[in-house]
Amino acid sequence: MSSKLVYSTGGDNQCPRCGKRLDKCRCEQIDHRQPKGDGIVRIGRETKGRGGKQVTLIRGIELPETELKALAKKLKARCGSGGSVKQGVIELQGDKRQVALEFLEAENFTVKLAGG
Repeated sequence: MSSKLVYSTGGDNQCPRCGKRLDKCRCEQIDHRQPKGDGIVRIGRETKGRGGKQVTLIRGIELPETELKALAKKLKARCGSGGSVKQGVIELQGDKRQVALEFLEAENFTVKLAGG
């Protein structure tokens, strides 16, 4: 019987070296945390795949998940819109780039507007 994996739906939670789930992996040479960015928060706008609706995306905030969600909650209240946190990216409904820029600069982040 072959022990090779043929199909798996959980590709992101496996160790690239041993193939085990990250919580079971004991590879000491690999750091499974996400790589650190350049310290700049980038704010962009996207409509692709959203039925033509605009969404403001904020990437590059290096905070733990709980603190990131708390920051997103403050930001949503300031912008007066809904949103969510998905895979370390804050999504705000609507084009709220300028309001988000001012808010994050007041919170002492280095911020750039990304895209057109």
